[in-house]
Amino acid sequence: MLKKFLSTIGIGTMKVDTILDKRELTFDENLSGTIYIDGGDSEQMIEYVKLEVIKRVEGHREDSDFDVTDQLISKHSIELVGSLKSKETRMIPFEMQPDDRWSIQDNEKLLLRTTIHIANAVDVYDEDEILYGEAE
Repeated sequence: MLKKFLSTIGIGTMKVDTILDKRELTFDENLSGTIYIDGGDSEQMIEYVKLEVIKRVEGHREDSDFDVTDQLISKHSIELVGSLKSKETRMIPFEMQPDDRWSIQDNEKLLLRTTIHIANAVDVYDEDEILYGEAE
């Protein structure tokens, strides 16, 4: 019972790691990889997995109090994942097709954020940088 309670507040909860097949993509390639979800100290129910491609812009803006802003440019959801037992590992392959919004400027980074939405607990996430552009 204590392990279940601790998992609901984020202690001993599951972990996620997204491994990309390729971190550097050209305009004609899809982003693909595998999401590895490692179970925590107790069984937890995964509601869904969300993949988001985010453009992170660094630099001062007059309309913001922050020097770094994130802009969501693409998302993909994997539904009905189910429960994950304690210490179990699940692997979920994925593929996303880039579009023109993935192009970036000098002060921008492209990130893939993977979020695992857990029923009645703290969600876990992972971020990986992506390089997207023309082949050299």
